[in-house]
Amino acid sequence: MSFIIDRRLNSKKKSAVNRQRFLKRYRRQIKKAVEESLKKRSIQDLQQGEDITIARDCTAEPIFQHGKGGTQTRVYPGNKEFITGDEFPRPPGGAGSGGSGSGDASNEGIGEDEFTFHINQEEFLDFMFEGLELPNLVKKQLKSTASFEVHQAGFTSNSSPEKLHLTRSLRVAYARRIALSGASNNELSALRKELWQLESEPVDEISSAKRKALKAQITLLQANKKRVPFLDTYDLRYRNYVRTPIPSTKAVIICIMDVSGSMTQNVKELAKRFFILLYLFIQRNYQHTEVLFIRHHTRATEVDEQEFFYSRETGGTIVSSALELAADIIEQRFPQDQYNVYVAQASDGDNWDNDSETCHTLLKDKILPMIQYFAYVEITSGAHQNLWYEYEKLQRSFKTEFCMQQVRTSADIYPVFRELFSSNID
Repeated sequence: MSFIIDRRLNSKKKSAVNRQRFLKRYRRQIKKAVEESLKKRSIQDLQQGEDITIARDCTAEPIFQHGKGGTQTRVYPGNKEFITGDEFPRPPGGAGSGGSGSGDASNEGIGEDEFTFHINQEEFLDFMFEGLELPNLVKKQLKSTASFEVHQAGFTSNSSPEKLHLTRSLRVAYARRIALSGASNNELSALRKELWQLESEPVDEISSAKRKALKAQITLLQANKKRVPFLDTYDLRYRNYVRTPIPSTKAVIICIMDVSGSMTQNVKELAKRFFILLYLFIQRNYQHTEVLFIRHHTRATEVDEQEFFYSRETGGTIVSSALELAADIIEQRFPQDQYNVYVAQASDGDNWDNDSETCHTLLKDKILPMIQYFAYVEITSGAHQNLWYEYEKLQRSFKTEFCMQQVRTSADIYPVFRELFSSNID
């Protein structure tokens, strides 16, 4: 058996098509492996690539081989135990050396049950965010600095050389040559037929003169035909590109995180992990989306990304302070007719008893009528807190605009995130 090993460098990414074909074929297995790896990853590793391991059985390729057809005659040695018509008992499981396995479980060499390969950062994020979208996203007014997309719109006769379409140009040239030489071809065919008939007749002075005249005409027509250029500047066709404005889906995400004293360091880490996942998702899929960060204990403040994720400020718990600040921001800076507004809140659910009712009223009367979607994540390993029960009343009234989930461990974050932002295409 001989093997051909391709050791050429992939400097120009010539194997990229094969790689994409492989990722597409085993998308389901790779996506499952990515979801499993997310349960063990730290916050800092979310944007990196990953070594993915899938079962070798999943990579089996169909093969074709010649079967033993026709009528065959075999001669077997005799024995003292069996005669014609006896049935052989099936060997017990694991016995014998036959079977339809891949041959890995042999008594020689080392087999492999799994196949491991590396996917880069782009591919990892593609699988991680596949099938997710912002719910209820509506196209609003065009931004003042409208973005454009370039699309091919047919062909043109004048453009720069790098846009030349060779196939289309040769097609036009061929049509032009047919149009210009079509009459000549018909006339040539008629003259050649007439000359062939004269050559089959006896030669005399009249026929000889006719032959010379016909040959002269044929030569002239052939010369005129050769004067038709193979390719003319008239034939050149270039790809025509036009710029079309893109309606901007103007959106803003408001992230609200509880940093009160009841939020232990582990709970805060889980909340940060959820918001980093959300932040990566927004940055990757929605270019014109603003992200705002609000931290709260007894007092809510709007902060930047660095302070949101890494500040150590703490205190008591008044959740309504964050909701009031979010409502003010939406009213003053993000008109409902121009922006899609989303709010994501993470908390351990602990709150002053009377304040939870205030949160319910704020959401019902002010925030939910102005926004597209509100996602609440309660991070607790125990029983639900009072804020959860107040929010449950909202979920019954705002089924498409409000969603809530519970996170117990780090392994729950990614499934909960997919549940909150799934586009229902999985």
